Amino acid sequence: MMPKQVKNTELLKSIVICIQQIRKSKNITLEMFYFDTGIHLARIEQGKQNITVSTLSKICEYFSIQMSDFFLLVEKEYNEFI
Repeated sequence: MMPKQVKNTELLKSIVICIQQIRKSKNITLEMFYFDTGIHLARIEQGKQNITVSTLSKICEYFSIQMSDFFLLVEKEYNEFI
C-alpha cells in the first residue's frame, strides 16, 4: 500500500501565486506555455494538485529562473500565510 501523499495547502497556494506572478510578468499566456512545454499550467494554477519537483524544474527552466530563486519567492509568499 502506498503512503498517502502529504498536501500543504498554504505552501501549494504560495507556489501557485509565484508561478502566476512570474508568468504574467513575462506576458506568457497559459496557451503559450502549454504549446512550448506540454505542461498544463492551468491545472497547476488551480492549486488542486501537488506539483512534482521535475515539473517545477521544467517551469523554472522555461521562465529562466533558478529553482533556488523561485523558492526564495515562495518562502516570502508562504510567510504571509502563516
